[in-house]
Amino acid sequence: MRTRRMIHALITATAAGSVLVACSGAGGSSSSDGGKSINVLMVGNPQMEDIAKLTKDTFTKDTGIKVNFTVLPENELRDKVTQDIATQAGQYDVATIGAYEVPIWAKNGWLHELGSYADKDASFDKADLLKPMVQSLSGSDGKLYALPFYGESSFLMYNKDVMKAKGVTVPEHPTWQQVADIAAKVDGAEPGMRGICLRGLAGWGELGAPLTSVVNTFGGTWFTKDWKAQVGSPEFKKATNFYVDLVKKHGEAGAAQSGFTECLNAMSQKKVAMWYDATSAAGSLEDSSSSKIAGHVGYAYAPTVETKSSGWLWAWAWAMPKTTKKADAASKFMLWASSKKYEKLVGEKLGWSRVPAGKRASTYEIPQYQKAAASFGDITLKSVEGADPANPGVQPRPTVGIQYVAIPEFQDLGTKVTQEISAAIAGKTGVDKALDDGQKLAEDVAKNYQK
Repeated sequence: MRTRRMIHALITATAAGSVLVACSGAGGSSSSDGGKSINVLMVGNPQMEDIAKLTKDTFTKDTGIKVNFTVLPENELRDKVTQDIATQAGQYDVATIGAYEVPIWAKNGWLHELGSYADKDASFDKADLLKPMVQSLSGSDGKLYALPFYGESSFLMYNKDVMKAKGVTVPEHPTWQQVADIAAKVDGAEPGMRGICLRGLAGWGELGAPLTSVVNTFGGTWFTKDWKAQVGSPEFKKATNFYVDLVKKHGEAGAAQSGFTECLNAMSQKKVAMWYDATSAAGSLEDSSSSKIAGHVGYAYAPTVETKSSGWLWAWAWAMPKTTKKADAASKFMLWASSKKYEKLVGEKLGWSRVPAGKRASTYEIPQYQKAAASFGDITLKSVEGADPANPGVQPRPTVGIQYVAIPEFQDLGTKVTQEISAAIAGKTGVDKALDDGQKLAEDVAKNYQK
């Protein structure tokens, strides 16, 4: 019953969005080709789009292993990968999942343990992986169940030219009130430019990620240590009202439909003056081939209110479902995709700012990367290393997680609550009503743990 309830909590309706396939068509993985092709499901972030472009002429050429990529937007990816792995459908040999899923799915026996593969490959250098990444991608048994592709925390990114023109100095450690004041000052600084971009797209990993980090530093939490729901608490409401008011007054156009990808585009095309989001976005912002703001971005630590820090911790990582019949080929791909060799390939072929960083200590010692990441490398590394998933707020927590709650039910709970908050951003409902409804949902979840 517990496993059935867990699967029900994890699985939502299959998204009907379009699929971008790179290298070859996707489909069920059979063993008729001798293990020479694998199916990889991954999120459509810039770093994943890069590996889809590079694989055929490098990894496939060297190993003979053909990689069929299926690339999906984040919310659709989460639905698809959860359905495939939780129901053991076996369509994919490798999938990108994150720090939230790994310990839960490992405990359920859905994932292959990967530490032994990494240990056998001396060139992989597992000891070089940053400790927060290893910890977040390990199971309760201490074994590694996913290999990090890139790691991230969160910080504030801003247009230095606009700030200079408006006479604004962005503090290295800003408060959220300071950010709101700055957003008001720079709103409209250039034709069509808004003061800030904040995710408004519903989804526990979209709007839910930055919003929960704001809730933490405002003194709120989803649950107390003894599993009392707090979604309707004054602190949670204060933080959410602040977030919604800020994005409605000074945020991007179409905020209720804007997630990471939309904010990345808005910032890189100079449509917004600031953006609070993942540190991994910096590499794309500093890529002069696609970003109009490259070389003109400033970076500050995640804004705070009551806490000393508020940056989240996340890793997009490669995981191997237990259902794969191609563990050998899949492991070779994952080890390559998370390797120092792959980082060097990206740097030399696409530009050093685009290296999927945040996972290895050695990355920050590469001269070319140090130069390309001079404006954001140090603050990214310190933010990742300084994140504290066990104590992200002002009160004790029942489980780990900064921008999420590490229980199976949170995927469904977080998505439903953020759907209501996204509606509030769109002006279709009020924040208090959205959170009062969310409180009831959270109370239902809490009952499972209060027993």
